[in-house]
This record gives sequence, C-alpha cells and structure tokens, in this order.
Amino acid sequence: MMRTGHHRDYCHESGVANLLEYLMVSGVLMILFVVMLLLVNANIMVGPANTLSYYAFTDIGNGVSTRIVDVYSIAPQNGTITTNLDLPEDVGEQGYFVEIGPSENLNDQNIEVWRDTVSSNISLAGIDLTQQGAAIGNTTSGGINTISYDSNGF
Repeated sequence: MMRTGHHRDYCHESGVANLLEYLMVSGVLMILFVVMLLLVNANIMVGPANTLSYYAFTDIGNGVSTRIVDVYSIAPQNGTITTNLDLPEDVGEQGYFVEIGPSENLNDQNIEVWRDTVSSNISLAGIDLTQQGAAIGNTTSGGINTISYDSNGF
C-alpha cells in the first residue's frame, strides 16, 4: 500500500546540494574572471601599446635629429638661424618629453624621447659635443617648437 505525500526514495538534501554546487562553481568562475581581467590589461593591452610608443618615439627622435642636423649644416659663420618644428600632439593618447644633450660616453649628442617607462635614445649624428653651440635643450609633446643656432652661442 502506498501512502500519499511520503516517498522514501525522495531525498530532501538534493536541492541544497545543487544550490551549493552552483554557488561554488560560480565563485570559482568569478575569481578566474577577475584574474583574467587583470592579466588582459597588463599583457594584452599595455605591452603592445608600449611597443608602439617606443617605435613612435624613435621616429620622433629621428625627425628632431634630422632637423637639428639640417640647421647646423646651413648655419652661418656669423649670425643666427631659427626654424620651427611641429611635433605630434600625443602618442597613444598621452604626452611625452624630448631631451637633447650629451650622451653617456660624453663624446656624442643624444636625443631622448620618453614617457613613464618607455624611452627611446637616438644619437644626434654629425654634431660634435666639442663644437661651440652643441645642441642642448628640452621640450614636451605637441605644438610648434623652435630650433635655433647662434654663431656666438646662447
């Protein structure tokens, strides 16, 4: 004879077990998702952006170097020459700095274009540091920048 409402084969804990299983699997997946978000930003987005910034900085440094060498090659023996240089506003939607000065071995001129941890060093070929009026100075990204030469020095 069968009683209505009572089944011995029915287990009341199965609903709780399914809920706990769902919560545990969802928790592990959420932790993995957060870890992946942190890794994606660091490895997939920042790394390639820094690589592209380095190559852009190298191009900018080569352009500044070329303009400075051009000014020195047509510089008068007595007098002044000035030219304007238009640098890109930003690289990767961020500004940067340009510094011109002696290199580490103190025999050459160096152009360093940098921002945060990304830096590019370009040799300023053709201008000896021992010449009067060796290239020196700095600027930031964007706008019109001036390159000047004066035979008497600055």
